[in-house]
Amino acid sequence: GLAPEEIERGWLMIPSGGTGGRLKFARHDGATVAAAVAGFAEYFGLSRVHAVNVLPLNHVSGLMAWMRCILTAGTFNAWDWTRLQAGERPVITGDAGVISLVPTQLERLLREPAAVDWLRRFAVIFLGGGPVWPDLADRAAAARLPIALSYGMTETAALVTALRPAQFLAGSRSSGCALPHVGVAVGSDERVRIEGESVFRGYWPGWNVEPTFVTEDLGRIDERGELHVLGRRDAMIITGGKKVFPVEVEAALRASGEFDDVVVLGVPDQEWGEIVVAFYPQRLNSRALNLERVDGGLASFQRPKRYIAVSDWPRNAQGKVNRAALRAMVRD
Repeated sequence: GLAPEEIERGWLMIPSGGTGGRLKFARHDGATVAAAVAGFAEYFGLSRVHAVNVLPLNHVSGLMAWMRCILTAGTFNAWDWTRLQAGERPVITGDAGVISLVPTQLERLLREPAAVDWLRRFAVIFLGGGPVWPDLADRAAAARLPIALSYGMTETAALVTALRPAQFLAGSRSSGCALPHVGVAVGSDERVRIEGESVFRGYWPGWNVEPTFVTEDLGRIDERGELHVLGRRDAMIITGGKKVFPVEVEAALRASGEFDDVVVLGVPDQEWGEIVVAFYPQRLNSRALNLERVDGGLASFQRPKRYIAVSDWPRNAQGKVNRAALRAMVRD
């Protein structure tokens, strides 16, 4: 039977990939969603939220874009990403328009001046769902786009920290400070811990009444109270006794200009424990990698020992790369 809390509040399940790609369902209800919306609106000073949404509604970012509009009596404009990429762009409602993009989507829109002009009309462009490499952030800032780097997840009803656009344009590249409805801390084990009213009620069929979630993300909080995410604990590579964070290596590889996309993983090795391996989409041309240029910004222990070109790049509808699929390629 249902717990008393379930009968009183009702609940909904939002799919979460979880560690290693295993599908789980995070349980939320009206209280967790409303808390997330209220904190969002207060933090960005928006009495009404008008959103253009190109993310699927079964993903927490798409769902919460819809809920923010509903609960603030704003306008929700669902738009197909392929249409947007093809140049069909909707009208932005009012002066409080927002949109959420993943880094690869922003990368593609930045290539077209008309798309950049359209993006400038938003009050806030939320960028999340994956690491933002330095070159992409710098080009967005140079284009004067109102980017808000952010951090959140299904288990917290999306955003828990965000960088305001003015801070981004002034040069900050952190994930910003905690929104009013949550507390964000980093424990002695470097894991990011979140407490607040938007924290989920547990994974189905469980039920958790404690509003606390300890993530598998490693991070640090600077002197300004801004969160810097270092990557997932289970993704950290130990090679020859040295710690390597894939997000740092990926950023350096992207900065080399040799890759349109790249993923770094640790692969078991008898001599080193793990070795650093870089995967990238196979090129249409036969130009070889310039390894001197690629490895130049990395310490010796961070440099990939193998580079693997992948013909069928495994990216999902939200723009995220399926790292489990790439790891399976190595096993196979």
